[in-house]
Amino acid sequence: MSDPSAPSCTAFEGPRRLASGALAEVALAVKAAADGGSLQPLLVFDDASGHVIDFDLRGTEADVIARLPALAAQLAPPPAQPRQTEEETAAGPRGKGRPKLGVIAREVTLLPRHWDWLAVQQGGASATLRRLVEQARRAGGVSQQRRMARETAYRFISAMAGNLAGFEEATRALFADDRPRMEAHMATWPQDIRNHTLRLAWGDHVPPTEA
Repeated sequence: MSDPSAPSCTAFEGPRRLASGALAEVALAVKAAADGGSLQPLLVFDDASGHVIDFDLRGTEADVIARLPALAAQLAPPPAQPRQTEEETAAGPRGKGRPKLGVIAREVTLLPRHWDWLAVQQGGASATLRRLVEQARRAGGVSQQRRMARETAYRFISAMAGNLAGFEEATRALFADDRPRMEAHMATWPQDIRNHTLRLAWGDHVPPTEA
């Protein structure tokens, strides 16, 4: 069973999509095309970022596969580190005992009506404020995903469609989140390039545009 968190990529042989999926699958497809004497440029893109990936195709298929873990480590995002509070940083290493939850006490200035409202909320003022902050963070996360999707699609079309008719207009439509207008400007592009661009910008993994 494949790891859903593993890097995914897509290879193009000229304007044609050659392969898409896990690094190993795509790497072997690219090696086969290169060894077969393909005359078209072979470009591989990280599906998460739109950056070009360089496979080391030297040696046998086993040699190529053996080098992929190092490449996957470069593509993977850095692991999240637990945040240390200001008090813990100043106090140095903690001894044994119940760990702190990372809660920091700071002054909050509100109008009387705000305090009145917080006072009657379930869990009290602190719990309510934390809940409101988390809701705002989640809403902001959708906007960030949309921005990242646009940037990923832009990196791809910059490499694959920079010289095609309608590129500048399609780019403006992409950053305006105007899919119909972008599709209209991409109408003459090779089908595989159009389809991959739309998948990066508006695929199932990308949240819908906010109203």
